[in-house]
Amino acid sequence: MKLSRLAGRNPQLPLALELDACNTLQIERWMRVLPGQRYVGVAQWQGRKVLAKLLIGGNSERHYSRELAGAQLLAGQGLKTPALLAHGQMAGEGGWLLFDYLEGAESLWDAWRAVERQPCLSDAQQAVLGEALSLIGQMHARGLWQADLHLDNLLRQQGQLFVIDGGGVQVETAGQPLSRARVLENLGVFFAQLPAEIEASLEELLVHYLLANAEHALPLERLQKEIAKVRRWRLRDYLKKIARDCSLFSARIGAFGLRVVRREAETQLAPLLAELDGRIEQGHIHKTGGAATVARVEVGGTRLLAKRYNIKSLLHWCKRFWRPSRAWHSWREGNRLELLGIATPQPLAVIERRWCWLRGPAYLITEYLAGQDIITRFQPYLDSTPPESDLLALDRLFQALLRERISHGDLKGYNLFWDEVQGVGCWSLIDLDAMQQHRSLRRFKPAYARDRARFLRNWPADSALYRLLDKRLPQVPGTCPE
Repeated sequence: MKLSRLAGRNPQLPLALELDACNTLQIERWMRVLPGQRYVGVAQWQGRKVLAKLLIGGNSERHYSRELAGAQLLAGQGLKTPALLAHGQMAGEGGWLLFDYLEGAESLWDAWRAVERQPCLSDAQQAVLGEALSLIGQMHARGLWQADLHLDNLLRQQGQLFVIDGGGVQVETAGQPLSRARVLENLGVFFAQLPAEIEASLEELLVHYLLANAEHALPLERLQKEIAKVRRWRLRDYLKKIARDCSLFSARIGAFGLRVVRREAETQLAPLLAELDGRIEQGHIHKTGGAATVARVEVGGTRLLAKRYNIKSLLHWCKRFWRPSRAWHSWREGNRLELLGIATPQPLAVIERRWCWLRGPAYLITEYLAGQDIITRFQPYLDSTPPESDLLALDRLFQALLRERISHGDLKGYNLFWDEVQGVGCWSLIDLDAMQQHRSLRRFKPAYARDRARFLRNWPADSALYRLLDKRLPQVPGTCPE
């Protein structure tokens, strides 16, 4: 097959691809696909395994030039990066770059995911971030920075760290340290992708960076402003993606229906989405009747939670058809929490039945949490003290809600579930129909006060547990009695 004939999101494999008269690839596995523009995969070339970047479409020449220049800059400045083995482009076909494949390499993002649930800035977390910051410092010392800086672009193989993705590499003055403004901007991009609670330890983390590049003093206040700016942009950008077809989500939105599915789960969910009502009725019903029906369903041996938002009557439909469904609101807020690093079952799909844009029943599919709700888990401790690990996790949750100005709207105990992953537990929020992120502190204060008061009402006011939680939970000045 010719390079220009690549099309679709999942070209069938294995695939023999003719690059030019001298170079043929046997594609074994796709790693990243941007349909009609970029295809990245593992391939065989001249008897060796390579990573192939294939660029097609109207912008292929520009993207090829950027990828090539970035790869050459990294190598030219002595930074560890996979060797560029071959490259080329043909008019009307596209461009291609073949890199040495780093067998057994692990991205620092995967390394971070393995330790992210540990207490903030544990030794393991600091080791991962220290490695990343040291390499970023080396790049900055040589005048380079990566515009799309994230942990997935740093690979570890046999104790060595490599920079990948030359397309995002830019240069100020090669061989000369970056200006302070550019350093702060780039570090802002890096830290904005990490949990916000890490910002309390910025000074400690920056030691790793300064050991590699001590050219500038880095004022914390300016760095924090850069981080906040990037965080706001990332959230806005992500909340746009959840409503359109992209690499993360498969979306079909029109006058007669809305369906958005997390792309990595699309194949698994296909049998469920094909007969949603039937699967819900056959599942284990947790709640039925009224405004919502909630059921545990199984798909391919995996437990999921399906929630159907019902239309109870003509009057109820008249109140609901003209505004976004509660399923859509929960979908949006679940994705918001996920990006902000606040635990919630991962939202997998949302569906709205429509007729000429008028909304009817709607559905939300999420992960299923098998843990205990907080009322059940704390029941044995009404007159004593729950485990400190549970209380610390509760502290972290409320601190995150305060930091992000998020109110839940119905913080009864049945909406907080204990979620234990890799031996580290946290409290996970469910039932996000009324959740809201407030722009102003003035509006947030009373909403947080209501959440806090509702949460405490889960236990008798004269119990030791109530008094402990009332004393321990953070308060917003002027909203809760001392």
